[in-house]
Amino acid sequence: MIISIQYLFWLAGVLLLITAGMILSDRSHPKRWSTGLFWMLFAVVFLVGERLDPAVVGGGVVLMAIIAGLGGVGRGAHAELHVKAARASAGRLGHKLFIPALAIPLTTVIGSVLLKHTEIDGVPLLDPKNTTFVSLGLGCLIALGLACWLTRDTPIQAMRESRRLTEALGWAMVLPQMLAMLGLLFNEAGVGDAVAHVATTYINLDLRLVAVMVYVLGMALFTVIMGNGFAAFPVMTGGIGVPVLVGVFGANPAVMAAIGMFSGYCGTLMTPMAANFNIVPAALLELPDKNAVIKAQMPTALLMLVVNIVLLYLLM
Repeated sequence: MIISIQYLFWLAGVLLLITAGMILSDRSHPKRWSTGLFWMLFAVVFLVGERLDPAVVGGGVVLMAIIAGLGGVGRGAHAELHVKAARASAGRLGHKLFIPALAIPLTTVIGSVLLKHTEIDGVPLLDPKNTTFVSLGLGCLIALGLACWLTRDTPIQAMRESRRLTEALGWAMVLPQMLAMLGLLFNEAGVGDAVAHVATTYINLDLRLVAVMVYVLGMALFTVIMGNGFAAFPVMTGGIGVPVLVGVFGANPAVMAAIGMFSGYCGTLMTPMAANFNIVPAALLELPDKNAVIKAQMPTALLMLVVNIVLLYLLM
């Protein structure tokens, strides 16, 4: 292949390494050593993670968790554009500001659909196993070029903004990868079987309504813990959905799966573990309350869980 996803991993590692260097060189940063170490460790995973012993990578991940858990990931002071200057720049550019943002999905679609099977001298242009992700990465690079061209600024300023956003997001930026690993770990550890054993031992699943409630609420609870409905789905569906709802009560698998995932999404609305949905927006908007998004979504999530219980009971 000509453009591999590995190149994007290396690029992400380089950007994180530069960010770590900028933080370590910032003497005014309140936690520059611990914060710089955190992002440096994350950069190493992208740069040479596949060449390192898994135990070494695991040790680095544990160290990152300790740094974040002890509050070692801080945020430095950043020189931001004055409000009047920012408004003047936005007024000058107008709707052209949307061009870089729209270039990302457009490039992703073109790469995923039109260039998916493109070859040059028999060699695939894009990584066949990761065409969409590679196209997304290329879209981000094109958007960066367009943004620099439109604003007449430099990639150096883009790197400064990258550092600012990285520090604004903080440790939550690492959560998607951590939670993906957690889902695999739960699967390998047989958590689904354990859930089935506990549920059948201590809960009377002979009652249809009780079985439905355990499945729906369990999907939401495991999503709250893992931050991802896709990670919770095999655990609860393998433990309760298939053996009890389908096997005992004859539920329609399609209905069970659809409402189960919907219940997982309700859990997503209520957990800080779903960082890219709940913590990242609060950080980017610099809201004083980091849990403001969760608090706003909580009533809707709880109401929809009740609706899901009713729907699954009636339709399954």
